[in-house]
Amino acid sequence: MYPFSFIGLGAPYQRRDHADPPRETPPEYVLLFIYVICDIIDAIKMSLVLFLIIHTVVNNLNAAEEKLGSAFKSQDVNDEIAIQSAIKFNGGGHINHTLFWENLAPKSSGGGEKPTGELLKEIEKTWGSLDKFIEKFNTQTAAVQGSGWGWLGYNKEFKRLEIATTSNQDPLQATTGLVPLLGIDVWEHAYYLQYKNVRPDYLKAVWEVVNWKTVADRFNKSR
Repeated sequence: MYPFSFIGLGAPYQRRDHADPPRETPPEYVLLFIYVICDIIDAIKMSLVLFLIIHTVVNNLNAAEEKLGSAFKSQDVNDEIAIQSAIKFNGGGHINHTLFWENLAPKSSGGGEKPTGELLKEIEKTWGSLDKFIEKFNTQTAAVQGSGWGWLGYNKEFKRLEIATTSNQDPLQATTGLVPLLGIDVWEHAYYLQYKNVRPDYLKAVWEVVNWKTVADRFNKSR
């Protein structure tokens, strides 16, 4: 758990160093561009862009947590409060991008294969069909103002699937209580090289490399 709200809890603060995702992880994301668009030059560019983004996010998160630890030691409540936004943004970026890369797979590893089993049954129960779910998901996610994320989440209280969106790098579970099963990045850095400002085209293409096996694993663990 990331320390979004340690203030006033009276718990001892223990800082952690967050590491960059493995270098083999960003190319998992790049497969979206290679397998769907087949533009290897842009894929290489996007790999570099995304690695630099997450590297910066991790460095900023580590720096913010170090400052938070110092603020706790000095019992400076003003600093504790001020640092929370940096932890939320950079911690959320770390959580969201790590989950997003795990959501994708090359077609040779099952990317784009339709979900099966209990997950598919629950999707059909909630939206009528997989196609209707994707249509609803894309519509809601395309409507995100500015930067953000589209999500398929599980509501543990009501035991149901839900589509949700979050702004900026806000992590789904910490801001809505939903367990994240599938997250789609709709910051411009995720699609601008290929799709310019046409977000709906990107959302239409991304399903060709979604790793539904990973989504199903998260669904089964969340119930």
